[in-house]
Amino acid sequence: METRKRLYIGLLVSSMLIVMLLVITTWYLMQNRDIILSKILLFSIIFILGAIFVILGIGILSIIIMIIKSKSFSSLDSIIRIANDVLFPITILTGRIAGISKDKIQRSYIAVNNNLVKSKKLLLKGSQVMILLPHCLQDSDCPHKITMDINNCKKCGKCCISDIIDLGQKYDAIIKVATGGTMARRFIRDCRAKGVIAVACERDLSSGIQESGLLPVMGVLNCRPNGPCINTNVEIDKIEQALLTICKGG
Repeated sequence: METRKRLYIGLLVSSMLIVMLLVITTWYLMQNRDIILSKILLFSIIFILGAIFVILGIGILSIIIMIIKSKSFSSLDSIIRIANDVLFPITILTGRIAGISKDKIQRSYIAVNNNLVKSKKLLLKGSQVMILLPHCLQDSDCPHKITMDINNCKKCGKCCISDIIDLGQKYDAIIKVATGGTMARRFIRDCRAKGVIAVACERDLSSGIQESGLLPVMGVLNCRPNGPCINTNVEIDKIEQALLTICKGG
């Protein structure tokens, strides 16, 4: 596993240990209570937290096995999602305490997610895959609105949109430009995409991946030479590599 993937996995394990510490602390604080109601409450809390701990442990172990073996187990997808959803906020907090930046943790999370999607060995048609782009890839001075129709691009070459259109045509993929999460979700729902190649910053990618549920999403980080949300760029080769990962023939 690459270093950046190990970072998120390490934080996942640390977060799970925090949950275990919570179980032990709760038991210690309540074990000397003599009131029946307190004992019932104690055992209920211990049982619930213990069950959560087991589920999270299975989820983390599944992530590690899938990455090492490059093999997916569809029966464990839901448990992995639960582990990520529950522990992700704790990993951010744990990382901050350890002096690790939020962006770095999110990049590691995206790398782990991409590896898990790769392990599924999907064989989707290009027409089943959506390339989802942020509007900030378009030149800020461009007068042509492409959020509703990517084909409004005049291919002037001032931004990377024309190259992405050519790539989409090569693989027969759907291309959409979204101005936010609500529009992105609507595009995915209306187009019935079976897989998504999403281009965005660390924050938007990590939140989008979490909101996608069991839909496979490959994340590609954009480049921000002018700062966030204006005249950003993306490496076309990385989008193509993601397409090859989940499309037939990849």
